[in-house]
Amino acid sequence: MTDSTKTPNLTITESAQEYLAELLGKQDEGVLGVRMFVNQPGTPKAETCIAYCRDGDNKPDDLLQTFPKFMAYFERRSLPFLEEAFVDFAKDRMGGQLTIKAPNAKLPRVGDDSPLEDRVNYLLYNEVNPSLAAHGGEVSLVEITSDEVAILKFGGGCQGCGMVDVTLKQGVEKSLLEQIPQLKGVRDVTDHTDRTQAYM
Repeated sequence: MTDSTKTPNLTITESAQEYLAELLGKQDEGVLGVRMFVNQPGTPKAETCIAYCRDGDNKPDDLLQTFPKFMAYFERRSLPFLEEAFVDFAKDRMGGQLTIKAPNAKLPRVGDDSPLEDRVNYLLYNEVNPSLAAHGGEVSLVEITSDEVAILKFGGGCQGCGMVDVTLKQGVEKSLLEQIPQLKGVRDVTDHTDRTQAYM
């Protein structure tokens, strides 16, 4: 697990730094630098992003790293997922392309000290969904409530399926509560009246 007090072990090549500095030089004064984060971290849909960081986009717990020509802000929650990330810029006939490779964005190093949301997502995508896939279904985390209840949404063949209560209670809920004792409960918010995708 990454030490959350320091920036992740990632590489932004010199060519990428030059490219980012050039882009930032064309922006107005309200742009502080770039901000790097991962959308839907720890899931197959994880997407690693670098965006302009305007005043107000940065969060109080962001980690700041100073590069020779710009400042980079890293979303704290994304740090474990950005470990070993590699950012490069390669010139081509169209001008060039910035590429980001983040091998830990989808399968992070999740441990007992990881945020509850990351641990739930890790279990759902690596243990629960492979089983549901046999029935054309899947389940995803909507949110973790303030009282530590996981709100789930079923999709694919599980949506509208009459057996979803059994799946939830005996399968998903049991797995999550056994492996993540900190979790207080599990709730399903899927609209099961929509049976268009239901697995029969």
